[in-house]
Amino acid sequence: MSAAPNIPESLHALNNTHPPSSNDYRNNQTHGLDNHTNGHSISPFRASNIPVENFRPLKVIVIGAGYSGIYLAIRLPERLRNVQLTVYEKNAGVGGAWFENRYPGCACDIPAHSYQYSFNPNTNWSSLYAPAKEIQAYLEGTAKKYGADRFIKLNHKVEECRYDEAEAKWCVKVKNVVTGEDIEDTADILVAARGALNEPAWPDSIEGFGTFEGKVLHSAVWDESYDFKNKRVGVIGSGSSSIQIVPSLQKEFTTHITTFVRNKTWISPPFGQDLWDEIGMKGTEFSPEQRATFASDPTAYQSFRLRVEEGGNAIHAVTMRGTPMQEGGTKMFSKSMAKRLASRPDIYDALLPSFAPGCRRLTPGAGYLEALCEPNVAFVNTPITRITPQGIETADGKLHALDVLACATGFKTGAPPPFPVIGRNGRSIETHWTKDDYPRSYMSLATDGGFPNYFMMLGPNSAIGSGSLTMMIENLGDYVTKCIRKIQKEDIRAMSVKESAVGDFVEYSKSYFEGTVFTDQCRSWYKNKAGEVTGLWPGSTQHCIEVLRSPRWEDFEYEYVGEEVGGQKGKRRNRLAWLGNGWTDNQMRERHLAWYLYPEFIDFPLAGRPEEKREYD
Repeated sequence: MSAAPNIPESLHALNNTHPPSSNDYRNNQTHGLDNHTNGHSISPFRASNIPVENFRPLKVIVIGAGYSGIYLAIRLPERLRNVQLTVYEKNAGVGGAWFENRYPGCACDIPAHSYQYSFNPNTNWSSLYAPAKEIQAYLEGTAKKYGADRFIKLNHKVEECRYDEAEAKWCVKVKNVVTGEDIEDTADILVAARGALNEPAWPDSIEGFGTFEGKVLHSAVWDESYDFKNKRVGVIGSGSSSIQIVPSLQKEFTTHITTFVRNKTWISPPFGQDLWDEIGMKGTEFSPEQRATFASDPTAYQSFRLRVEEGGNAIHAVTMRGTPMQEGGTKMFSKSMAKRLASRPDIYDALLPSFAPGCRRLTPGAGYLEALCEPNVAFVNTPITRITPQGIETADGKLHALDVLACATGFKTGAPPPFPVIGRNGRSIETHWTKDDYPRSYMSLATDGGFPNYFMMLGPNSAIGSGSLTMMIENLGDYVTKCIRKIQKEDIRAMSVKESAVGDFVEYSKSYFEGTVFTDQCRSWYKNKAGEVTGLWPGSTQHCIEVLRSPRWEDFEYEYVGEEVGGQKGKRRNRLAWLGNGWTDNQMRERHLAWYLYPEFIDFPLAGRPEEKREYD
C-alpha cells in the first residue's frame, strides 16, 4: 500500500494551474503581515505567493580580496541565488597582505601545503615556506579559476560605511584610487574581509621618528626599486618580518645591517623536520623531481598533504602551559638556538626568553640566527631612546648612523578598520572597541553595539596558534554564507548578535587563555595593552571548525521586513511567512522533481554497523 495515491499520467496534462513564475514572486508578496486593533485581527493572515526558498533579492558588499574575500567571492555565488555581490579591493591586485608585503625574504612561516584552499591544492610550491610572490600568484590564479574575479573591483578603497536604519542598508563610500572618482554604494549585508594583518604599525611613538633624513620603509610598504648596495640599514623589530628581512639583506655583503631587537624571542627549528627528512628534502626547497611526483601522483601528494596537516593539528598541546609537549618543546628550541648561535653565545643569552615558546608567534627563521653571526650584521639590544636625522640613538648614548630605516614593526591588530564604520545611533566600531580597550566579538565574526547585518572574516580572536588558518577562513566564510541565506530566506530585515552572546564569548575566551602560554609575560600582537589575548581563536583549528559547523541562531536578534521604523502602528510579522505558497522553486520550474534520490544527496548508512561511518565519528 502506498503512503500517497498514484496519480494517473493522464491527469498531468490537465494541470494548467501553475502558480505565477519566479519573476512575479515579489509582486504578490505580503510579508505575512497582520493588522491588529486592540489585539483583534481585522484582516486575516495571507500567505506570501512565493516558493518556500524565497530567493528575495539581496546585495552584499565584501571589503578586501585576500584569502577571505576570494573565498567569499567563490562560495556566495555558488551557494546563494539572486544575490548581487561586489568585492572592493584597495590594491591593484588580489592577495591582500601577499600583494602588499614585498620585502626581501617575505614568505609564509608555516608549510605552504597547509596554507592553501582545501579545494584547490597546489602541487608546485617551490619551497616549504612559499615566497610571497608565489602565494599571491596562487590567490590570483584561484580567483580566475573559480570566477571570483568577476565580482572584484580593484583599486577601489572603502572610505566609510554607515548603517541607514530607515532603509536597513549599509551605505558605503568608495574611492577609485586611479581616477579619483567618489562612489556611493549600498548593501543589505556588509562583510569586512580585510584580514587581521592589514594596517601597518609604525614606530612613531619613538622620539624623533619623523626627523630621519634617510630612506624609511615598512615591511608592508616596501620599495622594491631601492638599491641596498653599500647602504647602512637599520632594522627595527624582532617579529616574523624582521626574522625574514635580516638574512635576506645580509646575503648582500656590501650592505651593513644593524638589527635593533627590543624583545626576546624563540626561533624554532623547521616545523615537521622528521617528515622533510623522510622525503629527502635538502634545506627548504622542493626539488624538480619532488614537484613532478606531486603533480603526477595524486595519491602521493594527498598522503604528503595529509601528513603536513595532521602534523600541524597534532601539536596543539604545545600551546597549553605545563604539558609534556610544551615543556619538551622549550628544551628542544633552547638546544636548537644554542647550537645555531654557538659562535655568538652573547646573542643567545640576549634572545633566550623566560616565557614559553608560542607566547609570541613562533617563526622557523631559516638563516636568521646564522645571519646574526655574520660580520656585516650588528646585533643591538640596547633600548632605542630616539631617532635623529642621521640614525638611531640608543640608551648607552651611541648613535648608529644609517642610510635606511626598515620598520619591521608589524600591524595594528584587534583594531577597528582605518575608516569609519558607523552603526545604529551614530555609534562607531572604533568607539565600541576602544571603550574598554577590548575588541568585543562573537565567534570572531560579529560584534554587538548596533551593527546589524555586519560580519567579519578574521575579526578579533580569529588567528590560530597551531594548525591551518585557511581552514578557519573557509569555515568562517561558510558560517557567514549561512547567515546571509537565513536573512534572505526568512525575510529578515536586520540580524544582530545579542550583547549577552558576545559577553559569553569574551568571558569564555579570557578563561580559556588563562591556561595557555599566550598569557605568559611577553609582548605580542596577540594581546591588547592590558595583556589580554584578543588576536587568537580560543582553541585549536579543529575546535574552531566544530564550533562553526552549525550556527547558534538563538544568539541573534531579528527584525523582519514589514516591521521597519516608521511602519504602520500595530503591524506584526508572522515569522513563518517564508513558508510561502506551499510550492518549491524546483516545482515551479518543473525540474529536479526527485532530487533527493540523486546519488550525491543520499546519505548511505554502513550496513550492519552504521555507527562506524567515518563522517560522524
